[in-house]
Amino acid sequence: MSKTEEAVTTLTELGLTEYESRCFVALTRLSSGTAREISQVADVPRSRVYDTIERLGRKGLVDVQQSEPREYRAIPVESACRRLKEDYESRIDAAENALHQVEEPESPDDEGMWSINQSEQVVDRIVTFLEAAEESVYLLIATDEVVDRRVLEGLHTAADGDVHVLVEVPTEDVADRVRDAVPDAEVVVAADLQSSEPVYSEWPGQLLMVDRASIVAAGRTESDLPDVTDETAVWTYGHDHGFAVWTRKLLEQRRAARSVE
Repeated sequence: MSKTEEAVTTLTELGLTEYESRCFVALTRLSSGTAREISQVADVPRSRVYDTIERLGRKGLVDVQQSEPREYRAIPVESACRRLKEDYESRIDAAENALHQVEEPESPDDEGMWSINQSEQVVDRIVTFLEAAEESVYLLIATDEVVDRRVLEGLHTAADGDVHVLVEVPTEDVADRVRDAVPDAEVVVAADLQSSEPVYSEWPGQLLMVDRASIVAAGRTESDLPDVTDETAVWTYGHDHGFAVWTRKLLEQRRAARSVE
């Protein structure tokens, strides 16, 4: 794909029509141009150039010189990208607002076990629970890999909101990273996490409990790709759900055993 076609494709993905993208890219290649010149460079029928340029003008992407014939000029690339970014972000905000209006809130009636099979979705679910934390967060990290930035930010926000945050980690290196990002958290190095063995070809990853009811249990697997690790998880919420009860007892027993030591 040529650079010109790549630019056209990208602009189209950002919301311009194909003709708008082609005409704007053509004008960025010209200091200025007439409709005939734009048509030739953009490979757009001349009869369509006029209405296309008019739409680009309404979007603030093209300037018009009142001459005979009329001359058109694209605004600077930096300004155009800034306007496109603002327009794109406003569309995302509008979509988010509309979706919130129709979203069915989670309720106890929907309790159950749900699975996630992508690392990004695992982080999304962890962050969602952290944002809703009111009293306590207990996060057990059984890997020495870098903790996701969004998880650390969620822990920091929860701790700042007077939520008690307890994090168990396998090494001092991980503990230092968590302490730096979440100064108000209680961080404990647990020796038994340093020798996590595979379970059915999966390695333990993270175990989160929020307010003693919302649970995320994640495992890690080797990917077919080199140096890539996949993450899957199950999650549930609801104080009386069986998995939540079992997890709560497990983590409370760990905490009690540690206090005895």
